[in-house]
Amino acid sequence: MRSTMGLSWKWTALLSLLSALLCLIGPALAVKEHDFKKCAQAGFCKRNRDYADKAASQSSTWISPYQVALDSPSLKDGQIQAVILKTINAAGEKVRLPVTISFLQSGVARVTIDEERRQNKDIELRHGSVARKERYNEAAKWSIVGGLEPDLKAEIVHQDDSQINVQYGLEGKFEAVIKLSPFAIDFRRDGVSHIKFNERGLFNFEHWRPKVERPEGEENPEEESTWWDETFGGSTDTKPRGPESVALDISFHGYEHVYGIPEHTGPLSLKQTRGGDGNYDEPYRMYNADVFEYILDSPMTLYGSIPFMQAHRKDSSVGLLWLNAADTWVDIIKTKGSSNPLSLNAEAPSSTQTHWISEAGIFDVFVFLGPTPQDISKKYGELTGTTAMPQEFALGYHQCRWNYISEDDVKDVDRRFDKWQIPYDVIWLDIEYTDEIKYFTFDPHSFTDPISIGKQLDSHGRKLVVIIDPHIKRVDNYPINEQLQSLDLAVHDKDGKIYEGDCWPGLSNWIDCFNPKAREWWKTLYKYENFNGTMENTFIWNDMNEPSVFHGPETTMPKDNLHFDDWEHRDVHNLNGMTYHHSTFEALKSRKKGEFRRPFVLTRAFFSGSQRFGAMWTGDNLADWGHLQTSITMLINQGISGFPFSGADVAGFFGDPESELITRWYQTAAFYPFFRAHAHIDTRRREPYLLGDPYTAIATAALRLRYSLLPSWYTTFFYANRDGSPILRPMFWTHPSSEGGLAIDDQFFLGSTGLLVKPIAEKDKYSTDIWIPDDEVYYDYFTYKTVKTEQGKHVTLDAPIDRIPMLIRGGHIITRRDIPRRSSALMRFDDYTLVISVSKNNEAEGELYVDDGDSYDYLEGQYIYRKFTLTPNVLSSTDAEGRDTKKIKPGKWLKAMRDVHVQKIIVVGGTPDVWNRKEVQVQSEGRTWSANVDYHAADGAYYAVINRVGVRVGENWSIKLD
Repeated sequence: MRSTMGLSWKWTALLSLLSALLCLIGPALAVKEHDFKKCAQAGFCKRNRDYADKAASQSSTWISPYQVALDSPSLKDGQIQAVILKTINAAGEKVRLPVTISFLQSGVARVTIDEERRQNKDIELRHGSVARKERYNEAAKWSIVGGLEPDLKAEIVHQDDSQINVQYGLEGKFEAVIKLSPFAIDFRRDGVSHIKFNERGLFNFEHWRPKVERPEGEENPEEESTWWDETFGGSTDTKPRGPESVALDISFHGYEHVYGIPEHTGPLSLKQTRGGDGNYDEPYRMYNADVFEYILDSPMTLYGSIPFMQAHRKDSSVGLLWLNAADTWVDIIKTKGSSNPLSLNAEAPSSTQTHWISEAGIFDVFVFLGPTPQDISKKYGELTGTTAMPQEFALGYHQCRWNYISEDDVKDVDRRFDKWQIPYDVIWLDIEYTDEIKYFTFDPHSFTDPISIGKQLDSHGRKLVVIIDPHIKRVDNYPINEQLQSLDLAVHDKDGKIYEGDCWPGLSNWIDCFNPKAREWWKTLYKYENFNGTMENTFIWNDMNEPSVFHGPETTMPKDNLHFDDWEHRDVHNLNGMTYHHSTFEALKSRKKGEFRRPFVLTRAFFSGSQRFGAMWTGDNLADWGHLQTSITMLINQGISGFPFSGADVAGFFGDPESELITRWYQTAAFYPFFRAHAHIDTRRREPYLLGDPYTAIATAALRLRYSLLPSWYTTFFYANRDGSPILRPMFWTHPSSEGGLAIDDQFFLGSTGLLVKPIAEKDKYSTDIWIPDDEVYYDYFTYKTVKTEQGKHVTLDAPIDRIPMLIRGGHIITRRDIPRRSSALMRFDDYTLVISVSKNNEAEGELYVDDGDSYDYLEGQYIYRKFTLTPNVLSSTDAEGRDTKKIKPGKWLKAMRDVHVQKIIVVGGTPDVWNRKEVQVQSEGRTWSANVDYHAADGAYYAVINRVGVRVGENWSIKLD
């Protein structure tokens, strides 16, 4: 949302409040890297990196001290249960680590490892802590929603004293070779190794041990210096359980490219992290934090974490989910030839070695053996859930800044958009709308009648979003905080008292959404009758939910804080934002009796599974070209990592962008799944109507392009909801056989529309090169001209300031609504236009999904889902699922859609002898009629426009072409 530095405060604030807040203000707007740990400053990361260095230096003699007890393995109901023995000293003393290897019907394998002594609570905690003695094993409860059915056909096909071979998955194509001493697993597909656990012997499970009190004057050994207490930035982390990290090396054999583990600012194909030219020196970190004004091309942690990594090569994809919610670091090394340093096979494909390190919790890893990117996305979606089906308005344009200062200000912005005929759907209110940063209130001076805002917006189908953060102001006569404390629903400190910290309101407490009672209480606060000033078109923005704590260690709360059920914050940190997001999502489903609607909730912090609850954005970016470029890569990465409903602050949160940058940003953001402009309180106003000629017109054109394509956007979200597919699809995802596209991260296909987009994200750039992944025909989207392309090569497109480089691939049919409107709600019963890009084979196909865009009635069959097909002799529309739609009892919305038609069809390409005609015959609902055709052939553009088609969008129809 915003930085803690360089602030202008509310112009109406009391001087006493202003003085209190000035202590939060620093001298400059810049991320202070020294406020966040490097690996060497995080004890558990340094210990495991040192462990890896030791193993590498002793590679010829290094033996991992973990072995599977020979008498323990057994396979039953798709699971192998065993015990790993860790030798911990020269005397041969061992620690027992129960392991479960599960083989699932989906073909996914799961490996979990715990610590027996801690399972039995047979340990002592230091400092009189009441924290849980077990290792945290509840991340799956929050992240996993399905896909756990066991593969009862999994079978042991070989077993001896050294290894066990298990076949599983469809047709037994997958195999897990479990090595017993030292413990390791080789995951194979069709007999070929793809993923190996503990190949380099870096598996490290730090077991519990009692603290040995040294005689006075005797220092702890160096390796123990961070076992028991750790200080950083003036804060001391008391570790009542001592050292407890888990780490493992995971090798991707034959894969040079790995992707995922958002949120970071580097390239899509992840970099190496052990130094060298162009590489990082630090591991990728996943520890959700308020990293304002973040830097580019960095493995530094940001606001959210998805510990999901994929590896791709030509015609092969694999992946893994490291399900751990604690502070996590990942090292990446890429090797030429065999990943075995002793191998003489230098001709072997490149491989990627990764080293995963988490501070706490159990070892819980899911392995995906593909073989396609689509398989990986689908299986991950089955496990963690797919993106929530959004309301239609959420796909429109959102106008925000910190802050619109009064209800008159909001109404004036709304009127100006109408005056300039610029479409938008939502206006947002940042923290200043509240009464002294007390959430669930409106400022009584600046927002005297907030319902009047809602009514004005509602009159033309628009919505209001207000911010609600998880920190609750600790002040007298504030019922929300009084209830939070009296009901004991807040996060506690290590001593069991309600935790206090600083955030926007000053002294604050934090709701603990791990507590089921807190979640139920949270629902009551959003009732219209309780949240005065809100109405049915009010929705919510959850910010600062990493959680952000001013002056806290690494701008968050201490790791030894306690959550519900006495779990330490270190165990659940990366889940915190998701639990808060989830609680708000559930609260918005029903805010009055009889209401059941889809919520809209934006979050900044997230984890695996957050996609089920709404949208995210990339936080406090800058108004510069580098951040515009990076936003494209970040959003592509979010999509392939299972969270496609994502966006970045349009034109940059910090700074005053030049007109060219603003214009190019609008053109780029027209293809963000979540499209919101936002700006810092100190920036100049930059609503699109303020840009001046020619920039206002260009930005408006980008917005109208977005709105015309909303039917295609909504259909693409339907696919994402159905099978986990990304919205912005990189070249490796759509064309996994085209090796040249594996590292491309600045162009994308929009879903399955065939629209290939490469936004301009550089200053003074008026042409661009688009890489073509196949030998299909491509057309310029705006001129319909055939573009001369060659598979695997780049084609240069002109891109003047008013043009978005955008092609449409042959073989697709997309849907549009072409009448300019002020909001998506005013378009919901407009007629449709089909745009057909004819393939080399004179064929094309596409789909349209549409429902009421608001309720859950689509779960009861209240939707239209059509498949459009063009063959050389007929163009037709049928129900995509083969339903007999006449048997569906229509509700109010479905009845209204009877009056919605496909009125225009634009056919791009194709042969003149088919389309160069005066009219075509249309058949539908037992009738036949003529529709006139206008054929155009000039300057390399060949297209036909069929006018006044007049077929109901929900009915079968056909046009014969012979």
